[in-house]
Amino acid sequence: MVALFAETARDPAALRAALARAAARDLPVVGLKVGRGGRAGAMVAAHSGALAGADGAWQALFDAYGVLRVRTMDELADTCELLLAGRRAAKGGLAAVLDSGGERAHLVDLADEAGVELAQVTPATERRLAALLDPGLDPVNPVDAWGTGRDAEQVMAECLDALAADPATAALAFCVDLTTEALPGDGYVRVAAEAAGRTAKPLAILANLASGVDRREAALARAAGVPVLEGTATGLAALAGLLARRDAAVARAVPDPPPPGPPDEVRARWRARLTAPGRLSELDGLALLADYGIGVTPALAVGGPDEAVAAAERLGWPVALKTARPGLAHKSDAGGVRLGLAGPAQLAAAWAELAARLGPAMLVAAMAPPGVELALGVVRDPQFGPLVMVAAGGVLVELLRDRRFALPPLGRRAARRMLDRLAVRPLLDGGSGVAGGHAEPSVSPPVNGVRGGPPADLDAVAEAVARLSVLAADLGDLLDALDVNPLVAGPDGCLAVDALVLPR
Repeated sequence: MVALFAETARDPAALRAALARAAARDLPVVGLKVGRGGRAGAMVAAHSGALAGADGAWQALFDAYGVLRVRTMDELADTCELLLAGRRAAKGGLAAVLDSGGERAHLVDLADEAGVELAQVTPATERRLAALLDPGLDPVNPVDAWGTGRDAEQVMAECLDALAADPATAALAFCVDLTTEALPGDGYVRVAAEAAGRTAKPLAILANLASGVDRREAALARAAGVPVLEGTATGLAALAGLLARRDAAVARAVPDPPPPGPPDEVRARWRARLTAPGRLSELDGLALLADYGIGVTPALAVGGPDEAVAAAERLGWPVALKTARPGLAHKSDAGGVRLGLAGPAQLAAAWAELAARLGPAMLVAAMAPPGVELALGVVRDPQFGPLVMVAAGGVLVELLRDRRFALPPLGRRAARRMLDRLAVRPLLDGGSGVAGGHAEPSVSPPVNGVRGGPPADLDAVAEAVARLSVLAADLGDLLDALDVNPLVAGPDGCLAVDALVLPR
């Protein structure tokens, strides 16, 4: 296996090639990237770049090649030790035997925070545990096996065997402080080593406190082939990596090709446009997205109030009015968006107010149906090239900083995994409301708020992310950034409401 401690990539191409070789050989790589807080100053003109910073590219790089990312050197050491044992996680979740009720609750708390699923063992296993445990101890996973201390070594060994035999158990943790005080004569080590010999599933000793680990006991366990993880949080991080490696292998077994791109002549036309002098307007950005198969809200450029009314009649009331002032990247920050204009009088009044402050160049846009606001983007990292971003959208896109990055191109399942990692992901399961407020939107007001509405079409959102990744792969070398904020996700699909394109 490979343990990677990275400050920077002096040769990004060589690093990517090495990670690709490791992935092809199914060689585990554990990565610790330091200096995560930096921002890439050249990217801050667009939301996507400001959110990416230096760390977004490393996150995308690690995800692309299956690198198990850790936060500390203790996590690095524990993860390497667990993976070096060579056992693969089975289906299911983590099962654990402990010698303390309080430490059991501590384990459950931290497992939830670490995203480690706990095995839901069968009723037959629970009955087997109940026959072993002292009265008052719950026969459920995780198991507090320490009651009166009577026959403690045998009880713990048989509890480990019962959990190991359960089909819901992927891996086992023997969570003890690894001292000689509770079980004399290397009892904990003997229990762990013999239990590991009776199962093919991963089994590790998880010590709750690194400073309490007896070095002699730890050395005996390691000599017997049992990993010793030195800390509850760091050990659970290692176990999370073990389970993630299993899940990644399952995902790789099923092809996940990116969606098709546009015809070659469309690619050539946009490459020429991105290298030509002059700015790209919002309409240009929406047209670019549409050419790559991403749904957009219809919009028309207008230069006066009569043209605006004619455009609204063509698009259908109500409409949004947005400034198209050249060089104004974020319209809402300048108060340049008016929503839900229901007739000529409202539109004329909005026109007069915006024109007085921001000039006569404007867009009239159809109102998008209600939905949850996300942000998509493309940004060019100076080391690793184009990145694709999905994030919480609206005016809070930078405040929430809830985002994921990936190296393009992506398949639809990989795009769905990006969505599943967002903190706002639950909103997509039942939100007809708007998450994060309006950025530069043409969004109809929510009907039922965030809760209680129909779920968003996640397949459509994943399709949009995957199609944007194809755009990034085709044109990313010519882009500094591309912002889609918001992308409104509803039960009938998703629509890009605004697009900002910054060529290199």
